[in-house]
Amino acid sequence: MGKPQKKQEQKPEMTGLERLGLRVSSMINHPVAQAQRWVTIHRLDTDGEREWEEVMGVLSDTDGIDMTFNDDGTVTLRWELIAREDQSVEVAESAIEKVAPF
Repeated sequence: MGKPQKKQEQKPEMTGLERLGLRVSSMINHPVAQAQRWVTIHRLDTDGEREWEEVMGVLSDTDGIDMTFNDDGTVTLRWELIAREDQSVEVAESAIEKVAPF
């Protein structure tokens, strides 16, 4: 008789929406983006239309974020510096968490 095999713990797969939300959140929270108060995000071939539209909708509904849809398909997000230095990060994170809680 062989040794009993241990079941590998399966980590839940991230949905496309969660992956996109995490990627956009990381781009917004990158130190360079925070210093310049803008970032240009782009849709990957692996980002579904529904997921992209949902994240864009959440971002457009977020106070303090201005969106520019560029001719090349990218989207530039801009925000103003708020009295509390970390508040702009919180706005962006809370917007993404509505879409992809993680």
